[in-house]
Amino acid sequence: MDLTKPTRPTPPGAVRGSEAAPAPSGPAGGVPYEPAAGAGDAPEQAGPHAHAGRFWSVRRVPAGIVAAVLLGATGLLLYDVSAVRADQPAMRWRRRLADELATRPLDDTWVIAGAAVAMALGLWLLVLAVTPGLRRVLPMRHDGADLRAGLDRFAAGLVLRDRAMEIAGVRSVRVDVGRRKVVARARSHFRDLDEVRDDLDTVLRDGVRRLGLARQPRVSVSVRRPPKG
Repeated sequence: MDLTKPTRPTPPGAVRGSEAAPAPSGPAGGVPYEPAAGAGDAPEQAGPHAHAGRFWSVRRVPAGIVAAVLLGATGLLLYDVSAVRADQPAMRWRRRLADELATRPLDDTWVIAGAAVAMALGLWLLVLAVTPGLRRVLPMRHDGADLRAGLDRFAAGLVLRDRAMEIAGVRSVRVDVGRRKVVARARSHFRDLDEVRDDLDTVLRDGVRRLGLARQPRVSVSVRRPPKG
């Protein structure tokens, strides 16, 4: 005798509850949601750490020059002082320098010129010390402080130029990438110049956005006809 509970008959084409998969629902009325085409290719928006500072240069050449000059001057002065302490006469350049500094007035031309040169060198070193340098490297967006990336301005110009050359009507183009502005100068041998300019502006703006820079530069586009002959 069968004591199992009778079950309802399954209609043709139906799937049992354990086998049925939930239908995807969208934002309105249970309509399936499908991501727009190319949504995964869209550039990532700037995060809280998007505006990264510039990279600092190590200033090898100025540092090497200053170190060499200071090392030579200090070594020469210490040698002369040691010679004087050993009852040897001081070097002629130091005696003459001491006499000139003691006898020349402050309004003398050579004194003013030397002071101006020293001040200019000091200002130059001060500017090098407080400015980051590395103007050719553009900082890119980053989400963490442990890793930073930069893009060379020349490489960015090549990428944008290749994209600009894909536009119909563009015969040649030159793209200069700066920290605040991207300047494109194109030559068009057919199509209306306004249409080429609009297409070029759209493509370059999209290209700049996809570079992932921390600070997106402005885009300036100029289109001309090539010279005849």
